[in-house]
Amino acid sequence: MVDYNDKLACFQAITGLEDQDLCTEILAAHGWDLELAITAFTGSTSSDSTNPNVSSRDNIVEGNERSNSDSWHGVEQSELNRTGTETVPRIAGAPPGIAWKLITLPFSIISGSLGLISGAIGIGMWVAGGVLSHSINLLGWGSSSRNNGESSTPLVSLSPAASEALDFVANFERDFGNIRPNFVTEGFMDALQRSRQQFKLLFVYLHSPDHPDTPLFCERSLCSEVLSAFINENFVSWGGSIRASEGFKMSNSLKASRFPFCAVVMAATNQRIALLQQIEGPKTPEEMLTVLQSVIEESAPVLVTARVDAEERRNNIRLREEQDAAYRAALEADQARERQRKEEQERLEREAAEAERKLKEEEEARERASREAAEKEAALARRRQEKAMSLGTEPEKGPNVTQVLVRFPTGERKERRFYSTATIQTLYDYVDSLDCLNAEKYSLVSNFPRVVYGAEKLALSLKEVGLHPQASLFVEVES
Repeated sequence: MVDYNDKLACFQAITGLEDQDLCTEILAAHGWDLELAITAFTGSTSSDSTNPNVSSRDNIVEGNERSNSDSWHGVEQSELNRTGTETVPRIAGAPPGIAWKLITLPFSIISGSLGLISGAIGIGMWVAGGVLSHSINLLGWGSSSRNNGESSTPLVSLSPAASEALDFVANFERDFGNIRPNFVTEGFMDALQRSRQQFKLLFVYLHSPDHPDTPLFCERSLCSEVLSAFINENFVSWGGSIRASEGFKMSNSLKASRFPFCAVVMAATNQRIALLQQIEGPKTPEEMLTVLQSVIEESAPVLVTARVDAEERRNNIRLREEQDAAYRAALEADQARERQRKEEQERLEREAAEAERKLKEEEEARERASREAAEKEAALARRRQEKAMSLGTEPEKGPNVTQVLVRFPTGERKERRFYSTATIQTLYDYVDSLDCLNAEKYSLVSNFPRVVYGAEKLALSLKEVGLHPQASLFVEVES
């Protein structure tokens, strides 16, 4: 259930009415639709306005003491959306000049029970649109409540204000041709932000299609080649029809009482907009140029200061970015050197470990080879001893004894007597028992004629193979 007390408090805060009974009647008459009630109230209030320069209005304050240097720097669009205008009256007939008018937007949006608390002076049609309209719709108090609970239309990329601006430019170009100010196709606040970013003033034109002076002013003055070129070169231009929502709101906010209506504004400090000049009624191109030229000359110091400050800020930002980049580069170089140092240290440690491992393996291989050689030598010694023992005692000379001479590859000679009945294997055992040959595979060979006493003759006796009573044999090592 909708909280009627919150709606009543919001309506009072926005409209400035203190009579709760009157506010209750107004809301009840509009079905407790907060947006509809505010629109109806502000429309009736704005219709009573006659002269925007009357000093009795609540939102007109003296501002001649405000310095030009405080009129630009530091304004964010979100701040502009929350603020309004204060104006300085311009005396009729005075020469053109900067008449500072700070336009206070009707209210501020502060998070609360409703998310809406009014802090502005004066009532303008800006209340019915913009941020308030979206906020009311989001709270469920807008037109969706009149559609039997249907959901509100979702936001799209092209805002209603931008759509209205696009339609205005198309219609204006259709009616008055291509020689015209280059009106931006975006909402007023976006155009103001654009002018701030480009360090230019914002030229505002409010178009009243029904006013009799409008066609002649647009054709002969606003769309004159000289004036339009001057505006396009020195200003950011925004235009709106008072038949459209935002154009109507701006006509109420700027208190436009006479048409054709033009104004020059700029972003100011303290979340405000500065109204530098307003031009009401039909004017010749020469009169428009005189007024606009005067505004530009008087506001030039502010724009130059803002441009210099912005350039200084950009330079500072660029310097910080360069310093940060240099620091990051130095840090990355230090980190790269540290990584390289660690990698080199790890490489040296790996090489040292590898060298140590190889040295250990070589030492183990030498020990193993030495151990194997010792074992082999011991085995050979045991074999020689066994072979020598199997030969028995050398027999004395006799008819049944054979004298055998063995020549080794080294030139060494060994001689021994064997029984003629001893086998060729006995000769091999004799050679094996001597410490004269390191080869394991060899053959006993005789010359003239050459006879190899191989494995097939090991069982034959010396007498059977013709080596009795004496023989001379060579040891032939097999490759």
